[in-house]
Amino acid sequence: MHEKIVTFFETEYPLNQHGIDELLSLFQLKTIKKGTAILKANHLERELRFLNCGTVRELYATADKETNINFYTKPQFISDLFSFSKDLKTNKNQEAISDLEILSIEKQQFRELLQRYECGKSFIELSFQKLLKQKELLEFNRITKTPEELYQELFIYKPNWLEKIPQYHIASYLNITPETLSRIRKRIS
Repeated sequence: MHEKIVTFFETEYPLNQHGIDELLSLFQLKTIKKGTAILKANHLERELRFLNCGTVRELYATADKETNINFYTKPQFISDLFSFSKDLKTNKNQEAISDLEILSIEKQQFRELLQRYECGKSFIELSFQKLLKQKELLEFNRITKTPEELYQELFIYKPNWLEKIPQYHIASYLNITPETLSRIRKRIS
């Protein structure tokens, strides 16, 4: 159950062994069905969630439109860390686009652990640095590149997205219609 999260911590955020053992003991395994909302806008992020397996889409939604902003397909943390750490309501929504296996820990339990282990604080700091870098790159790419260039980058850097995620979700992520995506795919292949 904990193999993927242990590997994640060993490669991404090395913690001392006592801290990681206690952290792992607090995680609860949850299975979530395809189509289930995991996070809803205007709510507080109440748990730290680690995607063990499955695919999640993250999106912004208005009454008129949904726009996909990210997909999670590999073992990693999927919580809105800004909402989680600052106790602010999120603007994001998350939905399972396949059946999921998630490990989760309640916010209060996690905060108590951070107080006991200094290395846990570095986890939050490093996570924020990665999120800011990712957000900066996403904004830059969306402003400076064409949908075709963005699709080509997905083809190179995130081929698992193109295999696991329905094309209409990819089109939303690229901010184009599914028909435009179809034309781009034909030109590239």
